[in-house]
Amino acid sequence: MAAPVVKVLRKAAAILGVLAAEPDLTPAEVAAATGEPRPTIYRLLQDLAVLGYVEEGQRSGSYRLGLELFHLGSSVGLRLDVRDAAAPVMSELHKSLEETVYLVVRRGREAVCIERIEGLRIRSMALQLGGSLPLHLGAGPRVLLAYEGRDVWDEYLEGADTRALTARTPTNRTAILSLLEEVRSLGYAVSDEDVTLGITSVGAPVFDHTGAVCAALSIGGLRSAVLGEDDGRRAVELVTQGAAEVSRRMGSLGTAARPSDEVAKP
Repeated sequence: MAAPVVKVLRKAAAILGVLAAEPDLTPAEVAAATGEPRPTIYRLLQDLAVLGYVEEGQRSGSYRLGLELFHLGSSVGLRLDVRDAAAPVMSELHKSLEETVYLVVRRGREAVCIERIEGLRIRSMALQLGGSLPLHLGAGPRVLLAYEGRDVWDEYLEGADTRALTARTPTNRTAILSLLEEVRSLGYAVSDEDVTLGITSVGAPVFDHTGAVCAALSIGGLRSAVLGEDDGRRAVELVTQGAAEVSRRMGSLGTAARPSDEVAKP
């Protein structure tokens, strides 16, 4: 037997489904369409209106879907668009570097991996598909935080979990802010063993059509392989170029960050 909360959610979902099919319905019409009592429908419509999921319709006493659902749907759609845009670029990166390739987006105080291609040299367990990391850890997550406003940095650091995962994990405000400033200056991030010993990653921002960072593209693998004999210059170049291409596919009209002549030192 379903829990009461689940039953209520099902009723609310049924209401939203009815309004999606036919907007501007009265509570009585919604009740008839769902088979639920009119008082129940009226109460749920009031609650959904408070949340912004429904709003007053064009007819007196009627309801239609609210703008909050549009915002939520747009967010999901954006993630799907980013994944589609990034897929061929990620494949090329994987072919060139043979390291694990990640695509991450921000979710609150975390970066969530929405796509991943496994590397050929080592299987990293740090950021699985659907998994997450705090925004200050790892190359991709750090890029997402770095391209927020500095007021967001302050807000994030007030409640950040800065426990050390390795001896190289940044655990204090000064160290984290310095790394974020470095990302903004260079246009990419290098995470050197701060999540997993022996693993280094490189990440760069993906911009959408508004010029905002909507995702981060990164690669990660054995430190010796990623940094190689050129201190990671090839990895930085390919990742930043890849992120720029995904940005172009996302409609970005600006010039994506280019790697500096100076590669961040590990």
